[in-house]
Amino acid sequence: MKLAWILWLSQLLPQPAADSLCLSTTVYLEARDQSLRGQQAVAEVALRRRDSGLWGESVCDVVTARKQFAPTLVSPNTRLRNLDAWNRSVDVALRAERNWALPVGQRVEIVPGASHFAAHAIASPSWANAYQVATIGDHTFYKVQSLRPRPRGQQQS
Repeated sequence: MKLAWILWLSQLLPQPAADSLCLSTTVYLEARDQSLRGQQAVAEVALRRRDSGLWGESVCDVVTARKQFAPTLVSPNTRLRNLDAWNRSVDVALRAERNWALPVGQRVEIVPGASHFAAHAIASPSWANAYQVATIGDHTFYKVQSLRPRPRGQQQS
């Protein structure tokens, strides 16, 4: 599957299917070679950002925001070839969405408060001096800013 095709399909699908596809794709591109915990942490950051409304109203908006996640950083011609890794990414994304739908006090958070992450082997972001929440595999997770969920029904300004 080509990344461009997946992103096109996500624009046609209804919610929540579109968000599940976008989150699965992001987990695959960002963390397919990481542990289950590392993949869960990547999904958690995307979901936390969605809830804040700062990067968009949907997971697809968040993960395709300019220069934020792999779907906008790699070539649209990138092929997702590893079927086993894809299946794991879909499973991680769906489980993360179910977990994130729980009330805040009942969620299992892997990287509490983390708003960003970086794989330092390939990136040196300007915010890498922020508070480090955890390092899992090749990724370090940071609390760059405090993200609070916007009240339900409130539109982003």
